[in-house]
Amino acid sequence: MTDASEVTVIIPNYNEKKLLENCIKTLEGQTCRNFKLLVVDNGSTDGSTEVTTSLPGYEMIRLDRNTGFCVAVNVGIRHTKTPYFILLNNDTEADPHFVEALLAGIKKSKRIFSCSAQMLDYRQRDRIDNAGDYYLLPGWAKARGKGKPACFFEEEADVFSSCGGASIYRMQAVRRIGLLDERHFAYLEDVDIGYRARIYGYYNRYIPKAKVWHVGSATTGARYNAKKVFLAARNSIFVIYKNMPAAQILINFPFLVAGILIKCIFFAAKGFFSAYISGTLAGICRCRECQKVRFKRRHLGNYIKIEAELAANLFRILKY
Repeated sequence: MTDASEVTVIIPNYNEKKLLENCIKTLEGQTCRNFKLLVVDNGSTDGSTEVTTSLPGYEMIRLDRNTGFCVAVNVGIRHTKTPYFILLNNDTEADPHFVEALLAGIKKSKRIFSCSAQMLDYRQRDRIDNAGDYYLLPGWAKARGKGKPACFFEEEADVFSSCGGASIYRMQAVRRIGLLDERHFAYLEDVDIGYRARIYGYYNRYIPKAKVWHVGSATTGARYNAKKVFLAARNSIFVIYKNMPAAQILINFPFLVAGILIKCIFFAAKGFFSAYISGTLAGICRCRECQKVRFKRRHLGNYIKIEAELAANLFRILKY
């Protein structure tokens, strides 16, 4: 049986008591029983801080305001003493083998930074919500397999990054490369830290035996809204600036510009043109406030591999 000191499940929460209770209930039925559970509550006022569980080692950290996903997660990581931690959204239901499968996956190699679960749609339960993340030359992040039948994604695979909604991470590597970037507040922080890990020579895996069913947009209320569009647009610029050396940005510049123009058209059709443009401009104006990953010659091979993958992912999204 897995030792209790190995893994902590961290659940950030904000005003979603019923979802949180349901999520924790599914964790109570895990085949791996010896894990710690830590809820970081972002100043909820709906009674979320009163949620209890029969699981041993349960803790709740109560923040006095909504600090955003990234700050809450970082508070949880700093509090965690185990060699691995799992990030889990409060609007998920976990399969009984979820913790066991993720822990077995990340233990396969010390070079694995994270493992992403098979996230399934809560309403269409045999459809993929996320099977790991792609990252593309135009500066886009895309959920692998979204909306596709889960039967097409039952094999383990390398992925660009793991979705922070249901993934396990190696604490030693996080201490080496740094925590989530709190400037993001929310959105693309998981792509950013996964990208950073790739630069340092780690890789990320998709583990389909670790299944969760994901409601999606439970806290923000909709797939698209002005705040989400603004943050995602701004943070996409942050990801580019922080992780790509100047030469790589120059090489990719035509694709990046094309990506922005296509997104302008897309969000104009959705009624969020102003939010997208405002977010993009905010990212351009404020990106220098971010801590850029310092280019090191010994990482050159990793940059080349990443660039090749960004190009290959353009073709992969057409396949799936």
